[in-house]
Amino acid sequence: MAKEELIEMNGVVREVLPDSRFRVTLDNGHDLIAYSAGKMRKHHIRILAGDKVSLELSPYDLSKGRITFRHIEGGWSAGPQRRRY
Repeated sequence: MAKEELIEMNGVVREVLPDSRFRVTLDNGHDLIAYSAGKMRKHHIRILAGDKVSLELSPYDLSKGRITFRHIEGGWSAGPQRRRY
């Protein structure tokens, strides 16, 4: 299946399930089971209940999806800046 055929949607993680799966509610109200993409696992990006995420869905099975991005609430904060001399 080519990547052009994937459907991209946004949703909210409702529940963290065993085996690194998540119950996600899409913006249109549908529920599905999703797993995190390989690069998210590789870089140890944690997904918690309540996080807003972007998903890819196959047009052949709309009950499963892959989480490709976790949206950060409130912007990015690097903490206090250190002075360089």
